[in-house]
Amino acid sequence: MTRYWQEPDELNTAQSTIAVVDVLFNLVGRSLPVDHVVELAQAILAHVPWLANEPCGGIHSIYVAGSQNGWERPGVNSNQPLMLSRRTKLIIRVPQTQVAILQAALAHQTLMIADLPLNIGDSKTRLLSNETTLFARAVVDEKLTTALKTSASPIIDQDETAFLDWAASALTALNIHIRKALCGKLAIIAQPNGEQLATRRLLLANLSRDEALRLQQYGLGMHRMLGCGLFLPHKGIAALAKPEG
Repeated sequence: MTRYWQEPDELNTAQSTIAVVDVLFNLVGRSLPVDHVVELAQAILAHVPWLANEPCGGIHSIYVAGSQNGWERPGVNSNQPLMLSRRTKLIIRVPQTQVAILQAALAHQTLMIADLPLNIGDSKTRLLSNETTLFARAVVDEKLTTALKTSASPIIDQDETAFLDWAASALTALNIHIRKALCGKLAIIAQPNGEQLATRRLLLANLSRDEALRLQQYGLGMHRMLGCGLFLPHKGIAALAKPEG
């Protein structure tokens, strides 16, 4: 693990010209299932099918705060709803050249997610972050996903080394060097065909500014339409260990 926890070196702070942004749509709806990512992707892609073939595109899972007036966010696979607030957004990552097309296709549409209506309102764009500590709520662990496909009772490998080795190799292809990395807990995404995706949370710290922008632009791993491999700015490392819904 220590090889993925190196002290800072001389970091490149040059900024890339990133032609990718997040589009934040206002939402009107009371609740959504915690495990909503598959149905959300299906509903959105029905309106913008081209998004599935966009290499830099992705649909963020809809996220709400950990507590609201004493309400605790339910955990993954709990079969309980997420309670939406006025500040809850639908966030989709796309190239800037596709923003207007996306906005025109989705604004003022009503999506049905597990028989719950989700009304999409107006939107605004947000540039990718300049922060150099980033995290993804889910990155597909390809080794464990394969094990789930090929074995009726797979042994779920809790050793993170193989996953971090894979991540380091994939990031090297993007000219991104892992200096500090932490894995979060394992989570399973069930797909309509019965297959399951094994995912892990991943935090990367001490990136250069250029690396951080590149990672947000290209992401890591498969299933971006399900919110996997999409990186966001993170304020610190300690919060990664806290449970999330």
